[in-house]
Amino acid sequence: MLRHIVMWTLKDENKVASAQTIKEKLEALQGQVPGLVNVEVGIDLGSIESNYDVVLISDFDNEEALSAYQIHPLHKEAGAFIKSVATGRSCVDYIV
Repeated sequence: MLRHIVMWTLKDENKVASAQTIKEKLEALQGQVPGLVNVEVGIDLGSIESNYDVVLISDFDNEEALSAYQIHPLHKEAGAFIKSVATGRSCVDYIV
């Protein structure tokens, strides 16, 4: 099993709505992308300014499934939205 964690900081404009849309778009991928085992999206409480705004924790069967996810049309669509509202991104992939 492979865990894929991504965190984003978002533009201040419409931050709450953008975070909610990211959550909805990414969670909708569950059951739509082969090899994607689990998706969890969290929105930061906003109490500490230096925190990231949104986190994605997702699990995949293996590295091949993560690679297929990266080019899947539904993921590309979600990614395009995220790129339009994000100002920063950090990611880590590791074997569970």
